[in-house]
Amino acid sequence: MPRYELPTSLDMPKAGKKDVLLVASGDLRLSANQKCWPAQAEMEAALGHAVEACGHQLVRAHAFKEYEGHGFIDSQKEGLRVFAGIDPHAPLIVAEAVWQYSHHVLPGLMTHRGPILTLANWSGTWPGLVGMLNLNGSLTKAGVKYSTLWGEDFVALEFINQLDHWLKKGKLQHDTDHVIKFRKVNVGSKEKKLGEALAEQLQNEKAIMGVFDEGCMGMFNAIIPDELLNPTGVFKERLSQSALYYEATQVPDDEARNVRGWMEERGMKFTTGPDHAEHLTDAQILTQCKMYIAALRIADDFGCATIGIQYQQGLKDLMPASDLAEGTLNNADRPPVMSRDGHRVLYEGQPLPHFNEVDECAGLDGLMTYRVHRAMGQPVENTLHDLRWGDFDKSGTTDQYVWVLLISGSAPPAHFIGGWAGASSERQPAMYFPNGGGTLKGISKPGEIVWSRIYVEDDRLKMDLGRAAVVELPLEETNRRWQATTPQWPIMHAVTYGVSRDQMMARHKSNHIQVAYADSAEAADRALLAKASMADALGLTVAICGTRKGDEAWD
Repeated sequence: MPRYELPTSLDMPKAGKKDVLLVASGDLRLSANQKCWPAQAEMEAALGHAVEACGHQLVRAHAFKEYEGHGFIDSQKEGLRVFAGIDPHAPLIVAEAVWQYSHHVLPGLMTHRGPILTLANWSGTWPGLVGMLNLNGSLTKAGVKYSTLWGEDFVALEFINQLDHWLKKGKLQHDTDHVIKFRKVNVGSKEKKLGEALAEQLQNEKAIMGVFDEGCMGMFNAIIPDELLNPTGVFKERLSQSALYYEATQVPDDEARNVRGWMEERGMKFTTGPDHAEHLTDAQILTQCKMYIAALRIADDFGCATIGIQYQQGLKDLMPASDLAEGTLNNADRPPVMSRDGHRVLYEGQPLPHFNEVDECAGLDGLMTYRVHRAMGQPVENTLHDLRWGDFDKSGTTDQYVWVLLISGSAPPAHFIGGWAGASSERQPAMYFPNGGGTLKGISKPGEIVWSRIYVEDDRLKMDLGRAAVVELPLEETNRRWQATTPQWPIMHAVTYGVSRDQMMARHKSNHIQVAYADSAEAADRALLAKASMADALGLTVAICGTRKGDEAWD
């Protein structure tokens, strides 16, 4: 008989009866992990005390790396190695005080058999809640059972009680009574007919989604499988960021200068300096304007109805950030770009909907939003934001809980107070963007909005929608919120109708949230119902979250 060399597996240690394992997923970029580590270490220390208060012991499943200066899992490779050496049946907490790349830990979590808790601090400066929401959306898509918990104070009695419940029961539930199945909602006949007609049009006259490299920052939840996307009538054109880079190098300087000149004529301000490593430079802006032109020309070449640029990995080593291009693409009023032959203005008088960080769920949502709002005569500009953080207003302007919606790219000037004249551009933080590049910064104007999110669960596309208001806060309060988050980025002060902070956190399946303005509260209600009808007709499972303005119920 032949003899074979059988593989040997690692001997997995057995966790103690009172042991609770901890893993911390981090960034792929060393500079970000090093800068953020002190905040993570502080949170882990507080969590350790909370676990001890519940009669257990918190045990790190991977060591602090002296040679790198942080204790994060910083690659999928490392994550696989860590999970191969831990007790697969032990209770496990994924603790996050920072933005993290979900694919670092997702493979291990998919095969972990013990109870899983995703946990985050509540901070704008250290956005663990943003990283946790992305991981939650990824776990939901992967069909992994998990519980989730967040808090500002880990010694608070409510937090301790929730943590203790998870440790005893292996699961934790939150209030989601704000969620209503769409089929139970009374929809007007006009909105229903419009949504169904737009769905039929999209499925018959199919659209192309241009994807400049999938999987930005390990966001598994941001990738829609083709077999789920295609039945909606949308098909991916898989493009490469290297093609975008090359195309940008072919744009003459004069064309790029004309783009910047157009913006400055309308009042936009660029905060520039001489040092490439620290400042936004004229050369960086010129390259960003070339990227804007290149993106339109490639989109036209392939017939794209919407595009997404990954921008974080790969392209960041070659070019400035794509944020200025992204937000400009999402605006109907933007610098004109001619076709290669000089005979046509590309996408004249309309935005080219762009989905930041190649979040395909936001791409499908943005395309649907654009078509619904265009048909209804409502503002067509829409964007995703990070559900970054929230706090009560310290100025006394409102007693409502006010969310900070914030994103580095894609926010259109049409959303800002003053439009282009209220827009500015500042250098992206060097920690993330070695080649700089300017943002498209502004303060979102007060008004009525529809928010939404498409996500994957149970091998189906689903959509949650809700209503909110953007409120105007004094500049001092706005600056407080900016300084607590990322002051270079555009900001939106949002008050959700009928959805509390914790209900939003319990239900939302992404770090991203899609927003679009309407001319009035009534128009926003109708736009929500029309988009929900369109999604329902496309085969999505639709839910309405919260209430109308004034706490009026939908059903």
